[in-house]
Amino acid sequence: MNTPIGLTVGPVLYHWPRDTLTSFYARMADGPAQRIVLGESVCSRRRELKLDDWLGLARELSQSGKQVVLATQALVESEADLRLMRRQAEQGEFLVEAGDASALHMLEGREFLLSPHINIYSRQSLQFHADLGASGWSAPVELSLASVARINAAQNPVLDPQGRAVQTEVFGFGRLPLAFSARCFTARHHHLSKDECEFRCLGDADGLLVQSTDAEDFLVLNGIQTQSAALQCLLGEGAALRSAGVSRLRLSPCSQSFDEVLALFDACLNHGADAAASLAALQALPLPGRLANGYAHGQAGMKWQAEPEMQA
Repeated sequence: MNTPIGLTVGPVLYHWPRDTLTSFYARMADGPAQRIVLGESVCSRRRELKLDDWLGLARELSQSGKQVVLATQALVESEADLRLMRRQAEQGEFLVEAGDASALHMLEGREFLLSPHINIYSRQSLQFHADLGASGWSAPVELSLASVARINAAQNPVLDPQGRAVQTEVFGFGRLPLAFSARCFTARHHHLSKDECEFRCLGDADGLLVQSTDAEDFLVLNGIQTQSAALQCLLGEGAALRSAGVSRLRLSPCSQSFDEVLALFDACLNHGADAAASLAALQALPLPGRLANGYAHGQAGMKWQAEPEMQA
């Protein structure tokens, strides 16, 4: 039997209302994902939930048997951001996922995880972070599975100071987080300043779509974050994932049908469901964009290549 691939629900990257967030995580408590990453990782102005709220939610999810991880921001811009990060690092109840290099100093000596925003492109770099205390890494989204395998080989993994293998996670579903900027693109789109943005991103449950001059979906604006318009999808890549030493797959929440997405990935990767049928069911869902997997195959990220497990 194939080794199970753990499922991680990544942090909600969009600005959802408080009730929407709490309802979403109530459903995730009953879902098949073993790990759930909580917290605001994009914009410090988004305050629907504060740290104490996130910690309370984390305790509830833990009581439901979930491993909860707290996400730090990917772009730290102020002393207030650093104070929040310090509180996250010192709370002691839950693992913290470093979203920015500035978190590493606060987390050094503690066990922590590395987000996809930490630029790790070599085995030496991963070993450096493991020596600081990282027990797992989520590979940068643009890395191919072949590159991931070279950095942390299944048969020769990087070890942490306790001699444990560093666990590899890859971004398996959702709009790819590509870049961050000190400027808020959503506010600029609405002719507003960043500090007086009126929280317009509350109206974009899956970000604000940008099209090319040829009217093709190209990018998505999500406040200070730029995302791909297409959704990364590694459904049906079980054999390639296991061969690359991947033990976890990160699924990034979207506003519609995410419960069904999560169930399809679990059924296909861990319970023997047919890959082609699972993909067909996924594509029939009202998702916010088309599917892509180019980066995983060393191609342009927006491309789609049929997975080997679904080819005739």
